[in-house]
Amino acid sequence: MAKSYSLAFVSLFLLALSSCQSLEQISIDYLQAADLSFPPQLRKVAVVNNTSSTPDNKLITQSDKIKENSPIVSRATAYVNGDTKVATESLAEEIAHQNYFDEVVICDSALRANDKLARESTLSQEEVRKLASDLNVDLIIAVENLQLKATKTVRYLDEFNCFQGAVDVKAYPTVRIYLPERSRPMNTLHPNDSIFWEEFGASAVEAATHMIPDKEMLQEAAEFAGTIPVKYIVPVWKKGTRYLYTGGSVPMRDAAVYVRENSWDDAYELWRQAFEGTKSEKKKMRAALNIAVYYEMKDSLPQAQEWAEKAQQLAKKIEKKNVSENMHATIDDVPNYYLTSLYLAELKERNSQLPKLKMQMSRFNDDF
Repeated sequence: MAKSYSLAFVSLFLLALSSCQSLEQISIDYLQAADLSFPPQLRKVAVVNNTSSTPDNKLITQSDKIKENSPIVSRATAYVNGDTKVATESLAEEIAHQNYFDEVVICDSALRANDKLARESTLSQEEVRKLASDLNVDLIIAVENLQLKATKTVRYLDEFNCFQGAVDVKAYPTVRIYLPERSRPMNTLHPNDSIFWEEFGASAVEAATHMIPDKEMLQEAAEFAGTIPVKYIVPVWKKGTRYLYTGGSVPMRDAAVYVRENSWDDAYELWRQAFEGTKSEKKKMRAALNIAVYYEMKDSLPQAQEWAEKAQQLAKKIEKKNVSENMHATIDDVPNYYLTSLYLAELKERNSQLPKLKMQMSRFNDDF
């Protein structure tokens, strides 16, 4: 799985490089392999809500003690049961959106609705077989719990002379995968992720007043929670950011024009000429990185990794002096090496996932 760059890193990186060369940012969409793999014959799936009915949640927050002279005005945390019906609907919708299974059926009414006490319980093999038969599916995906941790914070932002009201919710869904022929769940998933909202105001009261209402927050958090397990179950499309060197010579600038026109083959020819036609290690490095991006756009990941390794080694040579003279080298000292190394790491990760992805996608095309 490719790791995304943080906004802070991207800003720092662009600042470091802007003074010495031209960079252009592009987006790339690619498939990320799922953690789980299913036999091709499993084509119909049901997403079910395997929880007891629970009463309406009331968000009871516990206020934290704030240190003196802290920019934080107030902070409170609450733990609450999430709406599993909403999460189940969201999970089913997101799995269906990936178009991996032939059919996705939803059963969002609580299977444990008659329980007198709320409980978390796995489905028995008899229950799984009956569900699979009644819903005419090969596989059961059950939402079995959803816990939310909500933190509300109001703080003063000195640099902007205003107050920020923020709500951060961490969602902890529990999802189990069942097959009719197995006596125990095939897999149990306990993923987690966070969703965040913020508002601003001239006073602490104004910022707090503008924060998302609890009812809306719990609804959106439950919808978000349903999307968290998807990447573990089916391959999903990811959006990545790539950088191209666009300056330093006429061919590099012309190639950038071809990229904007989506004429990648023409751009590649100019980058190849630029790489072969110069003795400058810096120019070779720039061309090599661009060629790596070209091969990734063509889904030729081994060649992309090969050229990214060339770019990284050239960047290392170019900026070796900066490192040798500075034991605490930062991105400002080795910006090209940072860029090429991060990109190479992403390509290695994608390459390592390629056999699994090919296996998972073989149900669509044996030549994938």
